[in-house]
Amino acid sequence: MNLKLSLLAATLIATVAVVPASAQTTKKSTAAAPKAAVSGKTPLVLVNGSPITTGMADLLIEEQVAQGQQSTPELRSAVREELIKRELLAQEARKRGLDKTDQVTARIDLARQSILLGLYLDEYVKAHPISDADVRAEYDHQVTLLGDKDYKVRHILVDKEEDAQAIIKKLDAGGKFEELAKQSKDEGTKDSGGDLGWGRASDYAANFGDVVPHLEKGQYTKQPVKSNFGYHVILVEDTRKPVPPDFATVSEKVKQSLVQQEVQKHIAELMSKAKIQ
Repeated sequence: MNLKLSLLAATLIATVAVVPASAQTTKKSTAAAPKAAVSGKTPLVLVNGSPITTGMADLLIEEQVAQGQQSTPELRSAVREELIKRELLAQEARKRGLDKTDQVTARIDLARQSILLGLYLDEYVKAHPISDADVRAEYDHQVTLLGDKDYKVRHILVDKEEDAQAIIKKLDAGGKFEELAKQSKDEGTKDSGGDLGWGRASDYAANFGDVVPHLEKGQYTKQPVKSNFGYHVILVEDTRKPVPPDFATVSEKVKQSLVQQEVQKHIAELMSKAKIQ
C-alpha cells in the first residue's frame, strides 16, 4: 500500500498548471514558505467582489515548495495570479449552474473527505510514533525471513508430464539444460537457458518452492514438478548465503512500512466497530 499522509496532496484539485515556469528561479533560498502575519481568512485580493484569502495562497505556495520550487516573491506573485484565474473560471462555472450538478457536488464531497482524512491520519501518526527500536526489530525480523540460502535457479516448463519426463531423460544422457530450455513454454526465460536468477525458495509457486531447497548445487529434478503453470524441470545452478541490505539504507522504508501497518490496523478497528448497512 502507498498511503500518503500529507494534507498538501489532497488540498487543491488542480485543473490547470499551478505556476508557470517563469516563476521558478535559479537563486537558492533556504526560507520556508512565507506565512501570513494575519488570519488565513484575510482577503488577499477581491475578484469581482469575491475574496481570495491569504490562507489559500499560503497552502498553494507550501505545495509548490514541497514539490521543489523556491519560496520567492516571484512565486507568491505567480500564485496570486493563478488564484485569480481560478476564481474567474469558477465564477463563470457558477453562473452556468455547474456547481449545482451531481458530479460537482460529489467531487466537492470527495475533496472535503480527503482533506479531513488527511488531517486525521496526520494527527493519528503523530500520536502513535514508531520508535527506533520498533524499526530495528522489524528489520531484524525481515532479515530472518531471508532464510539461510539464496538459489540461482533454471527451469524448463512444458504442458505435459510426459514431455517433462522426456527432457529429464535427455539430461540424464548428457544433454545441456540451456539447450533443452528452448523447448520451454516460458517465453521470458526460454532464450536465456531457463534462467530465473537469484531468489529464495519462498519466491516460487508452492510445489516449485518446496522442491528447490532439496536440490544440491548443480542438481536437477529427477521427476517433473507440477504447478499451476504446467510441469517443470528444475535445476539449482548455484547457492549463496543471503546478504541483507544495510540497515541505514532501508531504515526509512522500514519505518514507513510500520506506519502504514499501524494505519491499516487502525482502519480495520474502525471497520470492525462500524455499523455498515
